[in-house]
Amino acid sequence: MIDLRSDTVTRPTAGMRRAMAEAEVGDDVYGEDPTVLELQERVAAMLGHEAALFTPTGSMANQLGLRLLARPGEEVLCDSQAHVVRAELGAHAAFGSVTTRTWSAPDGAFVASDVIGMAVPESSTHLVRTGVVAVENTHNFGGGTVQPLDELEKLAAWARESSVRLHLDGARLWNAAVATDTSPATYGRLFDAVSVCLSKGLGAPIGSLVAGPSDLVTGARWWRKRLGGGMRQVGMLAAAGLYALDHHVDRLAEDHARAAELARRLAEVTTGVSTPQTNILVLDLPEGGPVAADLVTAAHDSGVLVSLIGPRTIRLVTHLDVDDADCARAADVLCRLF
Repeated sequence: MIDLRSDTVTRPTAGMRRAMAEAEVGDDVYGEDPTVLELQERVAAMLGHEAALFTPTGSMANQLGLRLLARPGEEVLCDSQAHVVRAELGAHAAFGSVTTRTWSAPDGAFVASDVIGMAVPESSTHLVRTGVVAVENTHNFGGGTVQPLDELEKLAAWARESSVRLHLDGARLWNAAVATDTSPATYGRLFDAVSVCLSKGLGAPIGSLVAGPSDLVTGARWWRKRLGGGMRQVGMLAAAGLYALDHHVDRLAEDHARAAELARRLAEVTTGVSTPQTNILVLDLPEGGPVAADLVTAAHDSGVLVSLIGPRTIRLVTHLDVDDADCARAADVLCRLF
């Protein structure tokens, strides 16, 4: 099977497995795992922040950031397709006692004026105060959209003046950095808290980090433990992350090129094909064409796995475990089905 459902399906490479097996470990709840400490220090520096905390999942990293930035009773602003509001099971409300309001961004692209115009920086007895603005880069459900740096800079300048805090869901920030030849720190320094993921395109089996000022990361460590996320000899997993940072970041450009080639092939036979900026390709199927669910089933029967993310919308994601030949074969299958 050629699996294009997500870049989360990647498996550790042989070199990564060796690094995991040879990792020096300690008890991370005591803060004594040397490999975890190395990973946290390295990622914090890469993101332009003082400190970082290793977490088992991206959702936990996001929620720790939001929990430490938003006070109970405040609101988080994000777009309506953001992962933090659509795919984390209401954790911000269940654990953080915060509400959300959203703006519309069909392709995920961020426009600072959309947010600034709806925010409520000053509290009153009538309106909920905006505590945090959350931005996703790249944007998953928007189709791997890279957020414009100039718009993020406008947001950061306004937030400093308004005392509104900023969280970056950077699960695929590595893709944005590679696609634009921009350092992750250039994005990271604009935000009060940043999450990044190691288990998507980078191929690690597990792991994300949340970065920010030292006091925020200290608070995140407390909350990670409260939520059952304290981990012991987890250096083997941190070693996978270090290996991924050394070997799998620059190669993300290959995934981007393969997504672009898939888009080119599919655009020859159907409309509604997005132009991928990174490794995510979205197909909005035209009325009168194949039914999306039927197409997903037929592709599966022909050896290609793709995701159904809407009644007429399919997503394909290129990653470490699909090469040029796999993508060419997947394109052949899908073009035949169309």
